[in-house]
Amino acid sequence: MKDMLNSNRAILLVEDDEVDVMTVKRAVKKLNISNPLDHATDGEDAIKYLEDKFPKVPCIIILDINMPRMNGIEFLKIIKADERFKRIPVIVLTTSKEEQDRYQSFNLSVAGYMVKPVDFEKFVEVMEVIRNYWSLSEFSSE
Repeated sequence: MKDMLNSNRAILLVEDDEVDVMTVKRAVKKLNISNPLDHATDGEDAIKYLEDKFPKVPCIIILDINMPRMNGIEFLKIIKADERFKRIPVIVLTTSKEEQDRYQSFNLSVAGYMVKPVDFEKFVEVMEVIRNYWSLSEFSSE
């Protein structure tokens, strides 16, 4: 199987916090993930991104829950109801430890839910888990 996370397809990061965006970029670089990393600041920007790029969808979406305008749950409800986007794997990477957020996310077919660690090395470990999971996955959204 072709390794989705070292293909030329983009990873879409949906995140409003610039510090977290920089942390993800640093972790991706440290792990030698060669995919382009595209960024949307909230759910509305992410939907516009997906519509503009269609049919070339990202290989994976890394999604925060707590964002202005349109949060992660609202974004998931829209894309998982859309035939064009519902098969794109989504990993929630958030500070939210709320059970309701986890349940809603899994009810909306996320592939994983991870709480952001504060420590950079732990953050890299979380990103490595995401990379390894998708390297071993037999799923393809193409």
